[in-house]
Amino acid sequence: MQKTELIGLSKQELADEVAKIGEKPFRAKQLWQWIYFRGETDFEKMTNLSKDLRAKLAENFSITRPKIVTEQISKDKTHKWLLEFADGQRIETVYIPEEDRGAVCISTQVGCAVGCRFCHTGSQKITRNLSAGEIVAQFMVARDAYGEWPSPTNETRYLSNIVVMGMGEPLHNPDNVFKALKILSDGDGIAISKRKITLSTSGIAPKIGLVAKELGCKLAISLHAPNNEKRSQIMPINNRYPIEEVLKGCQEYQSQMSPGRYVTFEYLMLKDFNDSPEDAKELISLMKKYKLGAKFNLIPFNPWPGCDYQPSSNNKVRAFSEILEAAGYEAPVRVARGQDILAACGQLKSKKEVVLNKKEP
Repeated sequence: MQKTELIGLSKQELADEVAKIGEKPFRAKQLWQWIYFRGETDFEKMTNLSKDLRAKLAENFSITRPKIVTEQISKDKTHKWLLEFADGQRIETVYIPEEDRGAVCISTQVGCAVGCRFCHTGSQKITRNLSAGEIVAQFMVARDAYGEWPSPTNETRYLSNIVVMGMGEPLHNPDNVFKALKILSDGDGIAISKRKITLSTSGIAPKIGLVAKELGCKLAISLHAPNNEKRSQIMPINNRYPIEEVLKGCQEYQSQMSPGRYVTFEYLMLKDFNDSPEDAKELISLMKKYKLGAKFNLIPFNPWPGCDYQPSSNNKVRAFSEILEAAGYEAPVRVARGQDILAACGQLKSKKEVVLNKKEP
């Protein structure tokens, strides 16, 4: 008999599964806490359940993590896992630590259909969407590694944030992504605050408003150019959803969120392509035209084997930031992390040509 995997089920789905084996609804609540608050994978260790019930659960259900194929830890302590699912497909997940907190960068697809010219992941064609359980399990693997079970009930947790900007385009897989993030933010389990979850999209315009309606989390847009001509050169998705439609989607998002919630625009600094003072001024004009509360996240380009683009100089990046900030927009320059293990922005790819600093699990 094939067992039902419990990770990734909603609360109602979990209750339905418990009912199928003749148990009462409160058992689902107990299971939810064991799985998502305590991180337990062994039914035999669920000590507030009877021995007979534990045996019944083990007979019918499973609680599994993806296989850790390799781990890599950067000299700056960025931690990357190559994970393999039951069907043999693989993705990468990254944890970026700070002094007293950190963000887990989660993937949503095997490969990516968007095909951004500057992105290593985009050079790996799309294979399939990840299920809600496969998305949730990535964070649980990171929790296992850093011993953050049971879920911390105060602000001392080091795995404090989630950024959905790993492999794949999350709004090409919205049902599973939204379901997973609702599980991860549920207060009875892992309990990551919605204000500490950021969904990053290349700009699937019709679905941007759903991020507010379904999740209420933070929104980041991979913009990377100030006009359609340049953006289409590096992001083919712009031919389907041009900047104007993307920014209208951002307006819809902001209209549903609390006052003052801004949209973060990710902007990759590419040498002699999108890094001029004129480009910065054009960005400012766009934000003013659409009356958006905006913050810019300027990203130094992280080279990868076979890519034609080069990073902007530090002087150009600083000058670009100063122009945006003079116009009243926050424009910090992101510090590149994990470059030595290809774990930085745009470098993830599950079919790696080279594995550096390999650590066997």
